[in-house]
Amino acid sequence: LGGRARQSDALYILGDLFEAWIGDDDDSQLASTVCDALNSCACTGVPVFVMQGNRDFLIGTAFAERSGVALLEDPAVIDLYGTGVLLTHGDRLCTEDSRYQAFRRQVRDPRWQRDFLARPLAERRRLAADMRDASRLEQQDKPPVILDVSPAAVNEWLRQHGVRQLIHGHTHRAGIHDFELDGAPARRMVLGDWYAG
Repeated sequence: LGGRARQSDALYILGDLFEAWIGDDDDSQLASTVCDALNSCACTGVPVFVMQGNRDFLIGTAFAERSGVALLEDPAVIDLYGTGVLLTHGDRLCTEDSRYQAFRRQVRDPRWQRDFLARPLAERRRLAADMRDASRLEQQDKPPVILDVSPAAVNEWLRQHGVRQLIHGHTHRAGIHDFELDGAPARRMVLGDWYAG
């Protein structure tokens, strides 16, 4: 991680750090490189927080220990220089995409995860690649509004958590959206794709 991360007060990664995370026992060069970079940043005194995304929902405690990061619940409210901000990966806010939400429930089930993690690494790599390919194909047939967050869900989450600012990823449609919530200003900030950086 570069100088900007090392000079930060804290680093928050809101999921999809990896295209696919097949388990904390991943012995790939990429896994090692990323874990070492995160650990190096954390060792400078910068607190590093990682939230699971839809591509790396199997990140667990062994990854956190190896990387020197703290796992962050989804959603989480943080104090950002005196302002309460809601952080989330964002996929749970895409409520119009019922097929994805059903898939999400399946892969977040502890039994499904236990069965998947019991398979050999090579098989998990193949299955993860197959799931990514299937996801790309399915997204091609969905209208953009289905793939985006639901404004009603955003409003409800902000109300539930008593804040007026939200930061999320998942959709990878970088932007800042100012709007009105219950007669007062609110803001939704969307993180861009890693590849656009």
